[in-house]
Amino acid sequence: MRFRQRLSRPMRSMPHGRIIRLSPPELLLLGFVFLSLLGTLVLMLPISAHAPLSWNEALFTATSAVTVTGLTVIKTSELTLFGQIMLLCMFQLGGLGFMTFTAMTLMLMGMRIPLQHQNLIRENFNHTSFRDLTHLVRTVVTFTLLIQGFGMALLAAVWVPEHGLWWGLWLSLFHAISGFNGAGFTLWTDSLMTQVADPLVNTAIILLIIAGGLGFVVVAELRDRFQGHKLSLHSRIMLHATFWLTLVSMIAILLLEWKNPATIGGLEGLGVRLQAALFQAVTPRSAGLNTLDTAALREPTTLLTMVLMFIGAGPGSAASGIKVTTFVVLLLVARAFIRGGVQPTAFGRSIPDSTVFKAIAAALAVLLLIFTCLFILTVSDGDMDFLDLTFEAVSASGAVGLSRGITDELSLTGQLTLIVAMLLGRAGPISLGYFIATRRPHGVKYAEGQVHIG
Repeated sequence: MRFRQRLSRPMRSMPHGRIIRLSPPELLLLGFVFLSLLGTLVLMLPISAHAPLSWNEALFTATSAVTVTGLTVIKTSELTLFGQIMLLCMFQLGGLGFMTFTAMTLMLMGMRIPLQHQNLIRENFNHTSFRDLTHLVRTVVTFTLLIQGFGMALLAAVWVPEHGLWWGLWLSLFHAISGFNGAGFTLWTDSLMTQVADPLVNTAIILLIIAGGLGFVVVAELRDRFQGHKLSLHSRIMLHATFWLTLVSMIAILLLEWKNPATIGGLEGLGVRLQAALFQAVTPRSAGLNTLDTAALREPTTLLTMVLMFIGAGPGSAASGIKVTTFVVLLLVARAFIRGGVQPTAFGRSIPDSTVFKAIAAALAVLLLIFTCLFILTVSDGDMDFLDLTFEAVSASGAVGLSRGITDELSLTGQLTLIVAMLLGRAGPISLGYFIATRRPHGVKYAEGQVHIG
């Protein structure tokens, strides 16, 4: 009932100005839902597609774009140029983060952001100070536009000579924004499989994916590093973990698929094979673009890909999943327990209990979302291969967008399930971070009890 009252009257007048009554998780989720519904109406316009889209096709595509997932039940080529532009706007908005635009809008309107609402923006960017929040938001937008422009220039160097000036520029712009935001959308029917041997295209997309997945705070600290500032523990963990996850995954994929003629085994030249393995190691962590046939991957490689999708990329980035830092904290907790330590440590710094609790809660929340999504899919589409359904559930919950080619074959119930999973997978971790950041200590402390583990 209280939610209905806040929803009916979302603004409240205060002596220092108007404030928002909705809590940040409610505001965030409602924002994604609103953008999805608005995108649905836009895609259903006659000028958006060459043939009319059904409401579920438009809703699924719009939700996938807003949550920067990339799963789709239609081909992007079925949309007109207007529809493709609207699709690009959706995943650009979703990639930068709905709360970023909300914060900027409120600041431009001169509207006060309550302290508890600022916590969500702080959690979204893994920022610990409110002092330079406005500067950080501006840095986010500036960095995004610069990196996307750089990526577009690299892609245009290949595609403009091949496809002509205007179509080549549009291809470059679309894929640069899609790659950076991890949107997973492409203007080709087979993603980027035709570009598997092109070194410049692969380099550009890989750099865009990594830059978009590091998190904007890490990028800001790397910029300040040239001015003599030291990297924080968060940035050091992100950079080291990103490097080792990418390297180990690349080697594993290369070995697992070396003799598979449908994937790496069918490519000529060591350089092309290394390039394809690197792309496949990077893309599951946020992007959803692929240069290899995902459905043709062997089962061990498919399992590894699902693990990478579950991990995701960095906090404050366009990616979802449990986040790289969450995965590292869980490993550090396990290491501390095995060694008999009291607290997990990294780079000479201890990890606080609040961070450990957040990591555990985030991982369990995503696991529960994946299990619930998969359970419903096995009921609604039980005639399909279980591995394919599992892959689809992990991809939607992690807002990745890779698919083994069954998305458009799912029943209406299955597609609606993926829509909910994409929304919760995108908004859930940030909302969870808000609840942990704003929790209040209880006034009553209970006596400890023993619970046997293991």
